[in-house]
Amino acid sequence: MNWITNYVRPRINSIFSRREVPENLWTKCDECGTMLFHRELKDNLNVCTNCGHHMHITPRDRFKALFDGGIFAEVAVPEPLADPLKFRDQKKYPDRMKAAQKKTGEKEAMLVAAGEMGRTPIVAVAQDFSFMGGSMGMYVGNAIIAAAEEAVKLGRPLILFSAAGGARMQEGILSLMQMPRTTVAVQMLKEAGLPYIVVLTHPTTGGVTASYAMLGDVHISEPNALICFAGPRVIEQTIREKLPDGFQRAEYLLDHGMLDRVTPRTEMREELITILRMLMGLPPQVMGDLPAPGEAEDLPAPEVESGAESAADAEAEGK
Repeated sequence: MNWITNYVRPRINSIFSRREVPENLWTKCDECGTMLFHRELKDNLNVCTNCGHHMHITPRDRFKALFDGGIFAEVAVPEPLADPLKFRDQKKYPDRMKAAQKKTGEKEAMLVAAGEMGRTPIVAVAQDFSFMGGSMGMYVGNAIIAAAEEAVKLGRPLILFSAAGGARMQEGILSLMQMPRTTVAVQMLKEAGLPYIVVLTHPTTGGVTASYAMLGDVHISEPNALICFAGPRVIEQTIREKLPDGFQRAEYLLDHGMLDRVTPRTEMREELITILRMLMGLPPQVMGDLPAPGEAEDLPAPEVESGAESAADAEAEGK
């Protein structure tokens, strides 16, 4: 009886009383190894509360934290050809696109939105590195042009959040052609006298760095972001020399005059509001006038033209 009482019965009780524990409640910081509770990490904009390491954040989550009350309207982007080169490596290009869309829940690697930030009307565009490495294809070029045209039409400044591994291999020369196309889009803003601010996030590399990511009026970066054309490993193998510590990281580029500021993600919104209002000749923001996150439902949605629609409407139509 002792064996049944001391082992079998507790074992049976533990099986039937076992509770289902949801997955992904904790996230391990890549930098310091600290286990972070997912709600605490989300509230801190995916920044480690222990070491300050900036983890990946989606454009949609970034915009929810950026715009007043988390309200923004998506700007329509013209659809490019689905597979112009009929490219195939280990998979067909359309199959890779479908896998990336399923993984991220987004149509492409860039999201364009319009709304208010600190009661300042803006147009914002952000890249998603989790979508095929944020690679620059024809859709990305169309998105930046659409954002610039919307900003010029509405007389608003443009803020761009870059995160990319470079040009998209599957679109070949058509991808490289987005470098001059986006450069022309930036020139449209300059001719209209509208501010263009670039926030470089980890990583920003390749043709993106060689075009629209380094053409801003103000360049801000998140801490420790890799910003370069060719990566440190490629350079080391080419020149066969050891590179300085932190080479091509945000702080290194700030010290060498390539950036204007390095600002943590949790302070980025206030930094952008201050800079934009200065560049637009507006008075300083009144902190008490800004909506709290819980007041989102009381705010009117921003009006955006040219066929733009809200994220809620787009989701409703998709269903």
